[in-house]
Amino acid sequence: MRQGAIRDPQLVHDRRWVILGVLNLSLVIIVAGNSSLNVALPTFVRSLHATNSQLEWIVDAYSLVFAGLVLPMGALGDRFGRKGLLQAGLILFATAALASSMATAPWHLIATRAVMGVGAAMIMPATLSIVANVFPPRERAKAIAIWAGFAGAGVSIGPPLSGFLLDHFWFGSVFLINVPIVAVALLSGAVLVPTSRDPRHRALDVVGSVLSMLGFSVLLYAIIQAPERGWTDPGILAAFAIAVALLSVFVVWERRSVHPMLPIEEFSDRRFSAGAAGIALTFFAMFGLFFISTQYLQFVLGYSPLRAGLALLPMAVMMVLVAPRSAPWAERFGRNRVMATGLVVIASGMLVMSTLSPASRYPAVALALLLFGVGMGLTTAPATGAIMEAMPLAKAGVGSAVNDTTREVGGSLGVAVLGSLLATGYRHHLAAHLTGVPPALAGVARQSVGAALAVSRGIPAPLGRPLADAARHGFTDGMAVVFMAACAVALLTAALELAAMPGREERAAQLARLDESALGVKAQEAR
Repeated sequence: MRQGAIRDPQLVHDRRWVILGVLNLSLVIIVAGNSSLNVALPTFVRSLHATNSQLEWIVDAYSLVFAGLVLPMGALGDRFGRKGLLQAGLILFATAALASSMATAPWHLIATRAVMGVGAAMIMPATLSIVANVFPPRERAKAIAIWAGFAGAGVSIGPPLSGFLLDHFWFGSVFLINVPIVAVALLSGAVLVPTSRDPRHRALDVVGSVLSMLGFSVLLYAIIQAPERGWTDPGILAAFAIAVALLSVFVVWERRSVHPMLPIEEFSDRRFSAGAAGIALTFFAMFGLFFISTQYLQFVLGYSPLRAGLALLPMAVMMVLVAPRSAPWAERFGRNRVMATGLVVIASGMLVMSTLSPASRYPAVALALLLFGVGMGLTTAPATGAIMEAMPLAKAGVGSAVNDTTREVGGSLGVAVLGSLLATGYRHHLAAHLTGVPPALAGVARQSVGAALAVSRGIPAPLGRPLADAARHGFTDGMAVVFMAACAVALLTAALELAAMPGREERAAQLARLDESALGVKAQEAR
């Protein structure tokens, strides 16, 4: 390991838990910076007049750029040094957050959010790969579990902070708050965090990076625009076909490349593939949950942004409590059993969400969030540990980037797919309740539940109240279908993890073979 500010390996070891704290601060900044937007979505509708599609792009611009760049950024950190990448990413993230706070139109915010995604793509893989290099093998699983707990908890910390700021300041404050926090992370990291890199200098896979970025961009575009133009629209079908073609070429390229960005052969290791699948599904569910639940709390139940943010805290509390304990549970019962249990608990939370209506009370919402928090804590930490364990330590940046890519791709698809299905169901239900509403206003009402409520306040009472009620019921009817479908997917994934992820006995045998291999290498070096 090459050290930056700390050059003594013993000093690095002595300060490893403090270093983990600094890295977790950097991690929470970028995770909370994304999740905080969910509470702000209604504010963007009012302040920037954003449509439902624009709301999805405001959220997905960040995740899309992150997902496309995190793999090459992980490889860049492995080659040139992870600490330098982390510091540069923090500076870029803070600069883009400052620009986001000054947005005057949806397109402006979408663009600056994309730049924030570039910074996040530099930060997140660096944090996990440094953790893997700082901690010895016997403590690595515990450290990764704590890292995963903070990654998940950061998602829930963002909304209440955002809600407080929106209740007292303008919408740009949810971005501006990142700047002083990044400054603390930047200064403490400069002093405390060491760096490390792959001793072998590998060429960067520019072609693979471009192919993956284009493929996922076109795919998400098709998913987000489908409710607006129709799922069978020729343009949408063409976009899906182009996305499949690009991603297929990407896989072929990676298989043939001498220095692939994504080591496709690693997916033959069931720890790697099952871990990536578990992460993708879990964050698909979580991002979709936040995108939908924050609108439900504010538009349907009438919560303020602050109250809506605070309402989401039970999920963060359970993640912080459960995630660090998942590592010893996985050692005792096996990763496959722990992850499958977590996914069943997530499915239970989705089932509760599917029963909510405009007449529901907060205890039902809190129960669903508690279940989500427990399920996320049981699933994400073992899955992350499996991915990192399957990769050589010298390629920790790439392993971390694969973990981060599956998080962001899963999350982006969660917002796009579940948001699009919700929009389709909402419009279908609302159509029967627009009789007598002027065509121009009816067109606005179809855009989103927030737009419909705004329209209802501007038309005469005999039409306004029924329209508002129809919009709220249309939203919850669409939400029920979405979460029932997501519940079924979670249960299927639980069965997959139980069958595919190596159990306790198989993992013990794998570790024993790795130990024997390491001893053989050392003996050969000694000779």
